[in-house]
Amino acid sequence: MTAFVESRPMSAARPIEKGETLLSVDGVSLSFGGVRALTNVSFDIKKGEVRAIIGPNGAGKTSMLNVINGFYHPQQGTIAYKGQVRRRQKPYEAASQGIGRTFQNVALFKGMSTLDNIMAGRTLKMGVGLFWQLFRYGPALNEEIEHRKKVEEIIDFLEIQHIRKTPVGKLPYGLKKRVELGRALAMEPELLLLDEPMAGMNLEEKEDMSRFILDVREQFGTTIALIEHDIGVVMDLSDRIVVLEYGRKIADGSAEEVQNNQAVIDAYLGVAH
Repeated sequence: MTAFVESRPMSAARPIEKGETLLSVDGVSLSFGGVRALTNVSFDIKKGEVRAIIGPNGAGKTSMLNVINGFYHPQQGTIAYKGQVRRRQKPYEAASQGIGRTFQNVALFKGMSTLDNIMAGRTLKMGVGLFWQLFRYGPALNEEIEHRKKVEEIIDFLEIQHIRKTPVGKLPYGLKKRVELGRALAMEPELLLLDEPMAGMNLEEKEDMSRFILDVREQFGTTIALIEHDIGVVMDLSDRIVVLEYGRKIADGSAEEVQNNQAVIDAYLGVAH
């Protein structure tokens, strides 16, 4: 039986200030048939922080991100965003409310250029009707010019000017990851969910991506929830870390607290409980 309750309108809600809770996960459980992906997981994400979600393979990390952005609907528990409890929200609704996402496996349009892939992230920001868009005339042309300016700013920010017209299918993996980050940034998210943004990268590419993640927070004020297997990167980037194992939360705190938590050490060493 679901524990979700009807969402209440936020008509007079005040803006969330830095350091206040932007999103809270309360008692979330998710099952697929007899398989328990998440069991009674609770944590929060503060506005302006980098919040890491880590754990061994199969811990439920990606399932947790899928719950946050509405791709999965848990059987129990609640997700509250900006103080509003959400009930069976769809991914496009989460995106329209300011939750952006990158994926564990790169999900780009391979035949399209870098610029056009990032431009696709502006779709929710476009307001003119289909008629004007078909003819690229009048309001549609003016709107496209403004959106392209924003996309060019993101291209400059990510230092990918040299591949702006290159089809992404021809790019090396590290640059594809950077383009995917650019597409997510084009949505101007308030909360950005990054699912293993450095998977498959070499050391230099990881250093670049780490720098961009910190710059995204500092320059755009974006709150970031991060899944990453490179523990060194996690410890360097994160303000707080929540640790999952077999779908259960086993630790939550600062990098130092998590590093010294015996349950976390055992989980990563594969010690039987």
